[in-house]
Amino acid sequence: MLSPKRIKHRKVMRGHMRGEATRGNTIAFGDYGLVSLGLNFVTARQIEAARIAMTRHIKRGGKVWIRIFPDIPYTKKPAETRMGKGKGSPEKWVAMVKPGTIMFEMDGVDAKMAKRAMELAGSKLPVQTKFVQRRIVEVLE
Repeated sequence: MLSPKRIKHRKVMRGHMRGEATRGNTIAFGDYGLVSLGLNFVTARQIEAARIAMTRHIKRGGKVWIRIFPDIPYTKKPAETRMGKGKGSPEKWVAMVKPGTIMFEMDGVDAKMAKRAMELAGSKLPVQTKFVQRRIVEVLE
């Protein structure tokens, strides 16, 4: 599963989750993409489950790019613990996903297969998703 090799701080604050994605919101590598329509934390396990679902459907043909990385430690206090006594210990790694973020990209397969693979991957994620294609702009000479 994905996780950072080393980090500056063991625990971080949650921060504000608002607005739309300003970075990572265009298709950069492949011809097809899976874009987020919602706002949520996506765990490393969910990213891996989506990746497996996609690669199994395309039968290891084509190429898949993962555009999000779980670099935020998500802390949680144990069950049945009284209030106070500090912040909980890190439980999992998450990636903050905003509306408009391209989460996965794919190339080397036809559009019908890519759309179905992305739908399967989207069902593993906690946000609403949409299948998008790269727009090919022809230059008039």
